[in-house]
Amino acid sequence: MTVRRIAAAAGVSTMNVYSRFGGKDGVVEHLFVEGFNRLGEAMNAGAASNDSIADVRVCGLAYRQFAIDHQTLYSVMFDRVVPDFQPSIEAQVLAGSTLDLLARRLERAMTAGTLRSADPLQTAALVWATCHGVVSLELKTVGPMAIDWRAVYDDAMDMIIRGLS
Repeated sequence: MTVRRIAAAAGVSTMNVYSRFGGKDGVVEHLFVEGFNRLGEAMNAGAASNDSIADVRVCGLAYRQFAIDHQTLYSVMFDRVVPDFQPSIEAQVLAGSTLDLLARRLERAMTAGTLRSADPLQTAALVWATCHGVVSLELKTVGPMAIDWRAVYDDAMDMIIRGLS
């Protein structure tokens, strides 16, 4: 990925890319931030219901759907497709806010007594790591073609919830 290629694909001059984004890292930063903004919106799209476990599931399903629908952004966000890119502190804080969103959903379920009490952020990291692993394998089409990744994802969420109950 170069500024020259970005400019050519966008039909603008390299100076236009530099003026707007400051260069390649600025473009990648923009994609990173845009990805986390969209992911946060998707995870927040389901209004809180009376069922805190269902709300955790909605959050998890939104994560998977976002990854499927926005594979390029997902790769920029999580796969380090631009190896020398380091997100700014502000972008890292934004990225962390999606994990905080999940932690709040889990904390609500803990407060309701449907999940056992634990550190919500640590628990969110556990849930995210599991879900991220399944999604990453699905997107990379790892494993036999007969695998129903949606079913694997649903089963993984069920197992996590049972384990946290």
